[in-house]
Amino acid sequence: MRTIAIAAGGDSSEFEISVKSAREVEKILSAFYEVYVIMIRGTDWYWEDPKGRYLKIDKNDFTLSTDNARIRFDAVFVAIHGTPGENGLLQGYLDMMKIPYTNCSTFCSALTFNKQACKLYLKGYGIPMAKNILVRKDSLPAYSEIAELAGLPCFVKPNDSGSSFGVSKVKTAGELPAAIEMAFRESNEVMIESFMKGREVACGVVKVKGKSVILPVTEIISKNEFFDYEAKYTPGKSDEITPADMPAEITEKIQELSSEIYDILGCKGIVRVDFIVVGERPFFLEINTVPGMTEESLIPKQAKAAGIDLSSLYSMVIEDLFANNKENR
Repeated sequence: MRTIAIAAGGDSSEFEISVKSAREVEKILSAFYEVYVIMIRGTDWYWEDPKGRYLKIDKNDFTLSTDNARIRFDAVFVAIHGTPGENGLLQGYLDMMKIPYTNCSTFCSALTFNKQACKLYLKGYGIPMAKNILVRKDSLPAYSEIAELAGLPCFVKPNDSGSSFGVSKVKTAGELPAAIEMAFRESNEVMIESFMKGREVACGVVKVKGKSVILPVTEIISKNEFFDYEAKYTPGKSDEITPADMPAEITEKIQELSSEIYDILGCKGIVRVDFIVVGERPFFLEINTVPGMTEESLIPKQAKAAGIDLSSLYSMVIEDLFANNKENR
């Protein structure tokens, strides 16, 4: 039986969500593999054994020593939202250790986690998106200038954060200082994005050798001002309709664009692409290369709507790693 490490935790505000995702993945993968949830927080990397002991990971080779054995992992299922699992840091380490992992490469992860860099990259390929500007603490323009450039209302977002931590919808120039200050608590860079009135949707994509799975589109209808942290993780705070109730031609556009973005960026594993649909045209919002895997998350709901059980989805990604490694030897 192959041995799989599920990397969980991380160093961002998404720590608890990551742990929850990892535990859900563990339940499913344990039927097929020997699974260890490896907690990563700062320099503390460990596995909690059945006796409640924290056994340290040897970072020299990413191995785990138990009472009975020294465990070498065949692959890593990355379930860390935010740093270091979503921004390329963990991927770079695993590349050096020559251990395969389930999500995007070091470069792709770093690019996609930086919202502004990702948008600039995709813009060069003609992907439609809202107007946005980037501000930094040491070069912050006047708030009146920001309001003029981005327009009002607008969204203020940390440039490298997830789960809507630090995100605000700003309606007046007077709200900008507090919104930008809150975003800076999550990131050293803040993106201000023009508001587009439309329907928010998301589409999951997974591609392995010889097979592409474009999942059904979900429409997200938040009962809050926007799809914030509370709306994402509190039952009843949003309606997530899967498959989305929209014309087939619009659904096809969203799925085709999701697949195109996956290929342009060189993604790997399971990703989720978010859009705002204005009229009949989808505009790119962002891509999530380590999407949530909790019961409240969109990917499990989309897989269910497509008639795909999660064990098949996860195993497909993991087994593809082993097939590729065998070919590359």
